[in-house]
Parts: sequence; C-alpha cells; structure tokens
Amino acid sequence: MAWPQIEPSTPHLTFLLLSFFLILYALFSELIRNRLHLSEPPLATLTGVVFGPYGATVLDPIDRWGWEDNITQELARVVTGVQCFAVGIDLPAAYVKRHWRSLGLLLGPNMIAGWVISSATVCFVLNTTWLTALIVGACLTPTDPVLSASVIGEARFSQRIPRRVRHLLAAESGCNDGTSFPLLYAALYAVMSSSAAHGIRLWLTDLLVWQCLAGIVIGIVVGLVANKMLRFSESKGYVQESTLFVFYFLLAVFCVGVGSTLGLDDFLVCFSAGAAFCWDGWFSVRTANMKLPSILDLLLNSTMFVYFGSIIPWRHYKDNLAPGRMFLCVVIILLLRRLPTILALKRLLPDVRTYHEAMFIGHFGPVGVGALFLAIESRARLETGTSGPLPHPPKHPSHQEALETVWPVVCFVVLSSIMVHGFSPFVMSIAGHFSRPPKERAPLLGAEEERLYGMATENGSIDSVDEQSGAEDV
Repeated sequence: MAWPQIEPSTPHLTFLLLSFFLILYALFSELIRNRLHLSEPPLATLTGVVFGPYGATVLDPIDRWGWEDNITQELARVVTGVQCFAVGIDLPAAYVKRHWRSLGLLLGPNMIAGWVISSATVCFVLNTTWLTALIVGACLTPTDPVLSASVIGEARFSQRIPRRVRHLLAAESGCNDGTSFPLLYAALYAVMSSSAAHGIRLWLTDLLVWQCLAGIVIGIVVGLVANKMLRFSESKGYVQESTLFVFYFLLAVFCVGVGSTLGLDDFLVCFSAGAAFCWDGWFSVRTANMKLPSILDLLLNSTMFVYFGSIIPWRHYKDNLAPGRMFLCVVIILLLRRLPTILALKRLLPDVRTYHEAMFIGHFGPVGVGALFLAIESRARLETGTSGPLPHPPKHPSHQEALETVWPVVCFVVLSSIMVHGFSPFVMSIAGHFSRPPKERAPLLGAEEERLYGMATENGSIDSVDEQSGAEDV
C-alpha cells in the first residue's frame, strides 16, 4: 500500500541525516571527546562519505542537487573566517605582541619550507609541472584552524598539552591561512601574468599592500571599534547576556563580509579583528563560561565536514592521480611538510622547550577547510581571472593541468589529514597508556591526565598563571 504522505525527498533526508548525526554526537560527546579522544571532523567526514554519492546516495550536492563551486567556496570562506576570528578571541590578551618571534618563525621559514617540500612532492610524485605543483603546494601549506580547534580545544586530551604549546598552535593556525595568500598568488601570477615585471607589480601592490597589509589594518580597526562599542553598550545596560554570543558570531561574519567585499585577505581580516577585539582580555573574561567555540565547532564545522565528505571527487583518482601515487604523495607531505623544519628551528623558538614538543608541533599541522578555499580560489583565478569561479570546471580550460590537478589533490590530502590528525589523540593516548607500567595506568583505557611524555612545564608545575591578565604563558 502506497503512503502518499511520506516524502523522502533529498532536502528532507538531508535534514534528518545532519540532525541525527549532531544529536547522536551530542548524546555521546563526553564518551567521544574525553574517553575515546576523538573529534568531530573525522566522524563527520566519514558520515559524508558513507551517505554521499558513492555510498548511500542521500547526499549528492554536485550531481543531483546542482550545487556549484561558488557554494563550496563561500561555505569554506565562512567556516574558516569564523574560526580564524575565534582563534583571535581565544588567545590571551596581547598574545601576538608577546610571542611575535615564535609566530614569525612559524609563518616565515616554516611556511616557505613547507611550500617548497609540498610542491616538490607533487611535482615529482604526480608528474606535474613546477608551476602547477607550486599552486597545489601553496594550498597545502597552512595549518587549519578548524581542525586545530577540534583537537586542542575544550577536550581532556588538550589539557595534557602545555598551554603555551596550545596557544602557539592556535595562533599559527589562525594566521597562516591568511599568510598563505602571498605564496599562492606568487604561483598564480607566475602562470597568468604577461611578463615577470607585471607579475611582480601585481604581487607587491594588489597582494601585499592591499590584500594583506590593508586587510590587517582594517581588521584591527574593526576589532577595536567593536570592542569599544560593546563595552560602552554594556556599561549603559543596553546589552542582554544572551546577545553576547550573537554579537560574537555576527562580528566574525561581518569581518568575512568586509574582507570579501573589499577584495582583502579574508582570513587576515578575521584573525586581526578577533585579536584586536580581545586585545585587553575583557571579552574573554566576560564570556569565559559560555563555551562559544565548542558551540560553533559542533554546529558549523561538523556540517562543513559532512558536506566535504560528500563532494570528494573519487572519479578523478586515476592515471597520474592514481591511488598509489596519491598515498605516496600524502605520506611524504604529512611527514616532511613541517617536522624537519620545526626540529631545525627548535632552538630559535622561545615557546618550544623540548624536542618532544617540537615533534608534536611538527606533526600537528592539519590541512583542512582553509586548503579547500584556497583550491577554489586558485581555480577561480585560473578560470575567470577573478575570485569568482565558474559553476563547474570547464571541459577545455586554458590552464588544463592545473585545473585538473589542484582540486583532486587538495581534497585527497585534506581527507588524509582529517583522518591522521583527527585520530592522533586517540592513538597517542592508547600508546601512552600501554607504555606505562601496569600500576601507573589509569583505570579507564587512555584516561591518563599527566602531561604527554616530554612536554615541559616551568619549574615542574602545572600552567597556573592568569593568562587573561597578560602574564606570560607557561
């Protein structure tokens, strides 16, 4: 007997799937986060893969829904921009001013070395040209604030990592999506410019001066003005407690809008605004018990990773992008993109005190949503010469190799990074549990609370300084 009232359409099934995943995660969040040491991104991504076009076919945004590349671009822009803003909010007061040396080394020599290593790997393993490899390498260079927040955020595992290491990783992930633009556009201008002089002029004026420097200045102005306005309004009793979260989120989206409308570096605008907004530490103290990042992670970021799992271009992994070549490429990139450089810079990084910490920082460099945005951005520039991509990749493009290589390679590396870095806390906790003598193990598997092996403290004490007051991180 037919039931005409039942309408299992694609939107209705999507609502059911996304809400069911989030409800299931919420019901077992303590077990997942603090017992199994798992985070949302790998679970959400696997959900997208299982229910995507190559699985249960409930989610098929590209072929059946007709979603275009600009939707992926804007989703990635908003998710990454909001998370960059959140990183700036969560850092201790005036953090960038007090830790500029460590950040400078991570955003300078470390990123350049990672760009070169990733590009060389893509060039030689996947048999691409150097210019194509440089574009792909630039997309893979920054660490992702979304994935970083999911691992070093409000979880029991993160409490086993010194706060100075967590803050350094968070600050790097908030900055380097924006600072990767000079690397990406250096490669793009080399491909697109009519001459070397023309490319250099565009890189200096359009990229460095306007997108980056003006983006930082405008972000700082937005953050400071918003801080003054909110403090004034609260002092007069005009603000309700419940509106603080709305203000926080909408200010992040406003920064994304400012950056994209003015053609600035969106992510530098967002991070600069967040850091300036919380420069004095007032907002962090005011909202200390609101758990704002956790709410955003569960709602916005999890949805993004389910979506990503459903749009992975599996059909493109053939010929030079065959699975064997792709796995070799991923292994080399994840092993060599950061670790050797961080170990070499260890003595110059004031916030890194042991080689175990350097190894952890070198390993923990996830590639995520920011890389997806950069991949679409590069495709848009190659397709249209603007930041707006065509609805779908053209069949006979003028930059064919780059356009056919960038998106599949970036998606495969992002998928691999989500799995490797998302499951790393689980593996490290289990390994640490069984490496202890039986009498020193926690009653629950992997439930130890002591620092990870080799993570230093100051004078052997737990990090107890009041960072919000501007004291140095321990």
